[in-house]
Amino acid sequence: MKHPIQCTTTVDFLPIPHAFYQPGDLVVGEIVSQVFYIYATPSFKEEPTQLFVSEPISVPKNYQHILAMVSAVKEINGNPNILPNITLGFHILNSYYLARMTYKATLSALSSQHKFLPNFKCDKQSNQIAVIGGLNSEMSANMATIVTIYKIPQINLYLRSITFNNSAGETIHFNENGELKVGFDVTNWVTFPNGSFIRLKVGRLDPWASPGEELIIHDDQIVWHRTFNQVLPLSVCNDHCFPGSSRQKKEGKEFCCYDCVPCSDGMISEQIDMGSCAICPQDHYSNYNKNKCVPKDISYLSYEEPIGFILAILAISSSLVTALILGTFVKHQDTPIVRANNRSLTYLLLISIAHCFLSALFFIGQPGKVTCLLRQTSFGIIFSVAISSILAKTITVVLVFLANKPSSKLRPLVGKRQAYTLVLSCSLVQVGICVLWISTSSPFPDKDLHSLKETIILECNEGSAAMFFCVLGYMGFLAAVSFIVAFLARKLPDSFNEAKFITFSMLLFCSVWLSFIPSYLSTKGKSMVAVEIFSILISSAGLLGFIFLPKCYIIILRPELNNRKLLVKKKY
Repeated sequence: MKHPIQCTTTVDFLPIPHAFYQPGDLVVGEIVSQVFYIYATPSFKEEPTQLFVSEPISVPKNYQHILAMVSAVKEINGNPNILPNITLGFHILNSYYLARMTYKATLSALSSQHKFLPNFKCDKQSNQIAVIGGLNSEMSANMATIVTIYKIPQINLYLRSITFNNSAGETIHFNENGELKVGFDVTNWVTFPNGSFIRLKVGRLDPWASPGEELIIHDDQIVWHRTFNQVLPLSVCNDHCFPGSSRQKKEGKEFCCYDCVPCSDGMISEQIDMGSCAICPQDHYSNYNKNKCVPKDISYLSYEEPIGFILAILAISSSLVTALILGTFVKHQDTPIVRANNRSLTYLLLISIAHCFLSALFFIGQPGKVTCLLRQTSFGIIFSVAISSILAKTITVVLVFLANKPSSKLRPLVGKRQAYTLVLSCSLVQVGICVLWISTSSPFPDKDLHSLKETIILECNEGSAAMFFCVLGYMGFLAAVSFIVAFLARKLPDSFNEAKFITFSMLLFCSVWLSFIPSYLSTKGKSMVAVEIFSILISSAGLLGFIFLPKCYIIILRPELNNRKLLVKKKY
């Protein structure tokens, strides 16, 4: 039977002063370079006693591993469910980043606590069950040379990527590098005249927190000693970031070093040293200094502003002028110039032109559900009726001239019924397009929050841009056909001829709406609405002016020319 002997050797010729020991039933060793020395290179020209050795230099990162080891042992011993009835101890020694000290530390870990006697059981021998390897591969290899002889396992990767709660209920986490991810409380020691003191938590330092929240101090909770000047100490490497800007960490610098980045448009910061800028609500915009969100202005073409008022007056007055011309034609309905080109179509054309002017009023004022439905559809249908009437009048002129030739077979095509049928059928096509538009994707009131920085545009969303351009396209088709027919009929005898005036009116009509499309697509808000109203008024005025003003001139100012004999004489 083997018995431990009493060892009398007490001299350790290579002691390791930086060591930590805690007894236990089972002991885990750890070799780590907590500190190291810088040695001057010997020149072999001086006495050895003159060799310079610096003060020990601490390695805080490695010290974290020591703290992790101590914390882990403490948690294991405090939890009876892990190692019941067994106390775990540790023996931590420093190797100073030197191979010879690594070997010495490993042999010391295999000896008793106070004596360097490997291979002997002296005094109270510790029961070493494992050794945690060094923090680099070279140190671990040097340790393995010795511990493998004694069949002692070596743990190289210890406490990596694990999380657990300690006895205080705090979460302890080690990352993939074995580093302890932990913060620290900032405490305020409040002293009293009798020498007593208390500790108050006034903040927290957490290097692992999100950017801008690494250090939090509640300065209103700090109690300053009476000998201090009551001024907060500064621990920054740059000035404050004032409202309107936010902090951005400098890469490669300490967490308290940052750049001040101005907030972008639509974002603000209201306090100093903000970690990030806040986004303004969609109906607000950031002011010039980027420190306040300002409500956006509401914009739409209203009757109160000058351009809206002027356009409304023009639309109403033009409609009244059209009504006055209609009254003049009704008053002189039996005169040759009124009867010459289908009197009923003339009345229908004047009524539709008057409504064309009035349709512009749907575009003025705050957009609503009803006005958005009626804006484009009423405009498209009324204009289609007007252009269809012009097309019917032009075709009637051609047919009447051709039908008057001897043995003409076109006389059955001349008449009011055929003209009305043409107007109705052409108008119904546009009605069908509008009904399809409303039933599939009808226009609706909408808000444009993004086109203008400081303005919310109240507008009518067309629902389907394709259907809107279908309405315009069909109007353009009718106008083009009317222009072609009128151009071909421009040299017919004067008694029947409105063709030359219709040619000019259709030329103006097509020019206005062709130029409207790029203007409509390139403008926003009330300007876009004003462009469409202006196009409606100009094209309607072109129809009224070119077709009816020459006739009004004869009816009112030159009544002697409103004579059938003169018209017949001009014909022949």
